[in-house]
Amino acid sequence: DNKIHEYRLTALIILLAQYRQADLKAKNKYYKFYLKNYNNINNWDLVDISASRIVGDYLRTQKNRSSRAILYKLAKSNNLWKRRIAVVATHDFIRNHDYKDIIKLAGMLLNDKHDLIHKAVGWMLREVGKRDEQILIKFLDKHTLKMPRTMLRYAIERLDKKTRKSYLNKK
Repeated sequence: DNKIHEYRLTALIILLAQYRQADLKAKNKYYKFYLKNYNNINNWDLVDISASRIVGDYLRTQKNRSSRAILYKLAKSNNLWKRRIAVVATHDFIRNHDYKDIIKLAGMLLNDKHDLIHKAVGWMLREVGKRDEQILIKFLDKHTLKMPRTMLRYAIERLDKKTRKSYLNKK
């Protein structure tokens, strides 16, 4: 709850260390604690160091995929940081070749007004493309004309020069 950013950052680093060493029951406790306190996770760096490693990891390990509904609730929030948590949490899924949720969330957030969401979605799409370029290409072919420029630029960053130029010229 501290107003000093560095204190909140330190608290998250400690929480991450505890989460990593925890058994499943304790991970559940840390995950719930994180969600209870996400109003204090209110800067891009706080979200980016913690969302995939706590929220993403926890949700990926749940047998019931319906537990991921929290991501869609967060993505619909008026709170920028909750939306970013939803997006960045999927990085853990992506690292484990599970792209379904980020593709849905990216579609939902195409019209988001904030550049920090554009950057996060583009970043996650780029991560998908590193592992399965065809899934990224399919998303881009469907949504390029609707994508904010920043989101598009982040998403295509790792594609070959000719392909990048082709997508940029569609705008």
